[in-house]
Amino acid sequence: MKNDRVRIVADEMLSDNWYTLKKYTFDYQRADGQWETQSREAYDRGNGAVILLYNREKQTVILTRQFRLPTYVNGNKNGMLIEACAGLLDRDNPEDCIKRETEEETGYKIHAVEKIFEAYMSPGSVTEILYFFVAAYSDDMKVSAGGGSAQEQENIEVMELPFEEALNMVRSGEIKDAKTIMLLQHAQLNHLLTKMAKQS
Repeated sequence: MKNDRVRIVADEMLSDNWYTLKKYTFDYQRADGQWETQSREAYDRGNGAVILLYNREKQTVILTRQFRLPTYVNGNKNGMLIEACAGLLDRDNPEDCIKRETEEETGYKIHAVEKIFEAYMSPGSVTEILYFFVAAYSDDMKVSAGGGSAQEQENIEVMELPFEEALNMVRSGEIKDAKTIMLLQHAQLNHLLTKMAKQS
């Protein structure tokens, strides 16, 4: 739906290296009716999907750990970040993307996923919308060691953690990734790993 209070005046490509960074100039109508010209930069890296794998019998979740340069240059001492499995959509729809990424990163081949919500993760500067999923996993779904794509220089460690330990890692600050915190809290709030959920 078009916003009649916004008029895009110009967009300038600042970078087209890995993804695209543009500077937009636009007119914006304030609440008092006056128009003002503003400019903002927006980074477009495409949209993505993320998933929390959980096992009710074992009371565990699957997470990953890998080096993230932006966190390293912003105070993360070793640059390692614990995350839920995620990836960019590329040309896939969100469900196909997250199934592919799950097998590639974690080694688990899943067939049924549940979309729970979608969210803009950094709307002040990044266009990306992220699609959030959950799925049950079992040991017999493990088809490889995972670890990510060598072509993309991914070196991903697969972690199977007790759910309560993962929640404690959020509280202690060991898990600082926003999408992962959101998924773990969703699992907690919706009792995904409780006996009640198992019977429903």
